[in-house]
Amino acid sequence: TSTIELFVNRLDSVESVLPYEYTAFDFCSEKTMKRPSENLGQVLFGERIEPSPYKFEFKKPVVCQKVCTRTYDTNNPSDKAKLDFLKKGMLLNYQHHWIVDNMPVTWCYDVEDGQKFCNPGFPIGCYVTEAGRPKDACVVNSNFNEKDAFYIFNHVDITIYYHIVEHEQLGARLVAAKIEPKSYDNPNNDSPCTGGPKFLKNKHTGVFNIPYTYSINFVEDKNIRWASRWDYILESMPHTNIQWFSIMNSLVIVLFLSGMVAMIMLRTLHKDIARYNQMDSVEDAQEEFGWKLVHGDVFRPPRKGMLLSVFLGSGTQIFIMTFVTLFFACLGFLSPANRGALMTCAVVLWVLLGTPAGYVAARLYKSFGGEKWKTNVLLTAFLCPGVVFADFFVMNLILWGEGSSAAMPFGTLVAILALWFCISVPLTFIGAYFGFKKGIEHPVRTNQIPRQIPEQSFYTKPFPGIVMGGILPFGCIFIQLFFILNSIWSHQMYYMFGFLFLVFIILVITCSEATILLCYFHLCAEDYHWQWRSFLTSGFTAVYFLVYAIHYFFSKLQITGLASTILYFGYTMIMALIFFLFTGTIGFFACFWFVTKIYSVVKVD
Repeated sequence: TSTIELFVNRLDSVESVLPYEYTAFDFCSEKTMKRPSENLGQVLFGERIEPSPYKFEFKKPVVCQKVCTRTYDTNNPSDKAKLDFLKKGMLLNYQHHWIVDNMPVTWCYDVEDGQKFCNPGFPIGCYVTEAGRPKDACVVNSNFNEKDAFYIFNHVDITIYYHIVEHEQLGARLVAAKIEPKSYDNPNNDSPCTGGPKFLKNKHTGVFNIPYTYSINFVEDKNIRWASRWDYILESMPHTNIQWFSIMNSLVIVLFLSGMVAMIMLRTLHKDIARYNQMDSVEDAQEEFGWKLVHGDVFRPPRKGMLLSVFLGSGTQIFIMTFVTLFFACLGFLSPANRGALMTCAVVLWVLLGTPAGYVAARLYKSFGGEKWKTNVLLTAFLCPGVVFADFFVMNLILWGEGSSAAMPFGTLVAILALWFCISVPLTFIGAYFGFKKGIEHPVRTNQIPRQIPEQSFYTKPFPGIVMGGILPFGCIFIQLFFILNSIWSHQMYYMFGFLFLVFIILVITCSEATILLCYFHLCAEDYHWQWRSFLTSGFTAVYFLVYAIHYFFSKLQITGLASTILYFGYTMIMALIFFLFTGTIGFFACFWFVTKIYSVVKVD
């Protein structure tokens, strides 16, 4: 077909967490056409793709085509409310997101050092303050000089780049779509795209008209391959070069630290094991010290073993989900071109991974000597997912109250609950059934009477050890974290999943080694309470993540308004909880493997 359809997505802003549907701003809209279907990930992210009245015929340029005219009378309360909402959108720098052939329509402009930056969105308009200072996009035009006025971008020049496909029946492929927003007053309706820029005085009263127009041009470009048509957007993203350098720098530091930790562990343990295995006489045995002394207590069930096993079950579920999702993202299945694919993949995987969660929680709970298996499996299925869902539901109520497009429809909420109750919960019960059938056999017997723990030095006390344990893992991820937070809150595209997967592996290694090292120090100090401590040591990385997210909010973001602030911290709490379970589980299983290994290698009488 030679007709090119332009779709419109939600509008968002870096100054507000609340996205809005295209129709919320009373732009020219297409009522008759059916909306394209959206996947689960798009609905969860609040994407609302709709057809638009902007339709073009391939290779048929159009100059100043009128789309519609919106008329507002400030004496009419309904019109005044629409106009006020439009002014609020311009004040907060809300951005259009248009789509042609599944590509974002980009606004490319020059920045410092002769670089070109291509933004996958363009503003509704901009504001010039009472002092005459232009804000946001108003700085691009020196004619925007009316004080206390809103300038409306009511005209767009669209350029579509294509190349002809030879030896195929496809004809031509679109490889880029660029836009330049403009403002025209159109004093004479017979000749649109004339006059100075269109502005609305802040205290305007009476009737106000906004005519919307567009021009379209087609340019053949044989240099851009269809497979790499997104590259020009990704290459112009800010900080890309910094990201490459920072990740490599982080990788070198973390590998060096990991090597040091591994070397200390191997050398120290090798000496200890060799010394203990050479002890044959009773006199030697009486001179035992360090971790060998607590062999009769090291597998003693921890306090609150039920809660720990439930956390570990949920953490296992999150760990496998993250690993598989990032692996698929590395292969290119979940790129920005596949809208919502990342979130859809993560949710579906989480639902299907109920079995490992139930199995791990049940098996560990049985090894802790627990007998309330029904309570255990119910908590595994409902506690952590329930906390996340409750937080998410409250955030959804706020979005719904604000009329945001990110508010999830009731039907989608019911669908998510159905996935949880009808698939995830039964799978958790199946996993728990197999987990309870088989416990864990420990390499050493547990004494009936607990050994008294001697007075601990400062660094082997629980709290300092836990606080120290989270520093190294956080140090290896905080640079990557900055770019992830940018992609979520500053609406920048995140596409470097290969590096993210690498950082994920580094995080797993660092959490494991830091926790093992501290666990060894505690066992040498004759403190055998390692289970909760190992979980909290690496889990404390989530506390550093939370502190960094708070710092990011106050130092990097321009978010204003109570609702946006509550939403930011509400969603951050969900991320922190998931990260806490994920890192805590890594630390626990690393220590579990380590403790089991050393007490099975050493001859214990």
